[in-house]
Amino acid sequence: MKKRILAILLVLIFALVACGDKDTASPNDVEGDDTDNTEETTDEVEEEEPTVDYEQTPEMDFDLGGRTLKLVSWYDEQVGEGSPDSIAISENMEALKEKHNFDIEYVVVDYGEYQERVTASLIAGEPLGDIIRLPRPWMIPTLTRQGLFHPVDEYVINENSFVLQYTEQHSEFDGRGYGFRVGIAGAAGGVFYNRTLMNELNLDPLQAYVDNGEWNWETFKAVAESANQDTNNDGTIDTWGLATSSILVQALAANEAAIVRNGKQNLEDPATIEVMEFISELGDGIARPTEGGDWTEPKQFFLQGNTLMYVGQDYEMADFIDGLPDHDIGFLPFPMGPSASSYQTHITIPNYYTIPSAVEDPDKIVYLWEKMYDIESIYDYPEQANFETHFNNEDDINNARLAVQSFQVIEQIDYYPSMPYYEFSGELSDGVNISTLIESYGPSFQAAIDEVWGE
Repeated sequence: MKKRILAILLVLIFALVACGDKDTASPNDVEGDDTDNTEETTDEVEEEEPTVDYEQTPEMDFDLGGRTLKLVSWYDEQVGEGSPDSIAISENMEALKEKHNFDIEYVVVDYGEYQERVTASLIAGEPLGDIIRLPRPWMIPTLTRQGLFHPVDEYVINENSFVLQYTEQHSEFDGRGYGFRVGIAGAAGGVFYNRTLMNELNLDPLQAYVDNGEWNWETFKAVAESANQDTNNDGTIDTWGLATSSILVQALAANEAAIVRNGKQNLEDPATIEVMEFISELGDGIARPTEGGDWTEPKQFFLQGNTLMYVGQDYEMADFIDGLPDHDIGFLPFPMGPSASSYQTHITIPNYYTIPSAVEDPDKIVYLWEKMYDIESIYDYPEQANFETHFNNEDDINNARLAVQSFQVIEQIDYYPSMPYYEFSGELSDGVNISTLIESYGPSFQAAIDEVWGE
């Protein structure tokens, strides 16, 4: 917004100058316009395009002949008008439609049948749409290896329109990028904590560990253990520090580790072993034990109000506001692992737009989406609207910003269907010896990987 205002002021100044002497005017010359200057000027001052500090595709002139571009997704992706940014995107879209003679149709396919229908259409050479949202493991390597998508990396250059990491890394295959993403990189992953319970238990403020650069795995374990208390002295623990020890994916990301790397199982890697040791220690009397519930059990524990910490995603804050109205809930980045260089958020299945190879004009399609989303945002950073919706505490907002500075993609069973991932993670939490786990699961992990990546 500041840039827009500055551009308008510059145009006004140029216009005033054009009405006087053609030589460069000083501020006094502009303000003191009471001289006897009666000469009319007819020179027109062309409004200059505001300069930007990022790479843009040069303007293109083409006519799509009334073509309708179909965008396929498992949810409705029509651009709304709920914010100044979305209004600006909508305005760009309408101007582009008129200039390039095309329309957009948004096609929603139920998630339960999405993969099967999209895959069948691609193999048949009759894709459901011109742009199809796909998760990485559904297309790479199997479908991409068959040449069913256009590489788009040479067109996706504008960091103001696109999240470049998705093209350069998350959709990369054999050195080319096959996807593009608009909007934000992803939700912030981290640790929700009950500030009300923290104060009741007389614990040190957890925010201080982040502020002092001490929010690491050792501190995390100590905090969790200190909240395991018998507050009514009946001989039974009734408050817990951590909702579950089943946080393997998050811990792998937080230590910049992996169980699969470059098509090979990675269990013997020192950083991965650090993660396994961490999870094993959490499962050994630190984390709240399961009561036999399903994957929602840790969140239900946290919603009881007697568990200090729960590992989750920023958008879950709405559930805690509704479910714990009398509790003050905070948010921290996931603690940094011993081999990590910064705080991290995990991604298991990154998804993005793709353009099937049967679709014509991929360069023009990417161009249109670039220009559509190339706006001057009213926000200071991309996630601001989301974070300020989820959180009303400045520390929590800043912590969420820390969490999304870097993302780690963690490949697991979503990529390799026959991988015994849940058996492995369950035995890890149960305290099975790590060397035994590596010896037992290394071969089966590699076999599952080879099923997918084998030529």
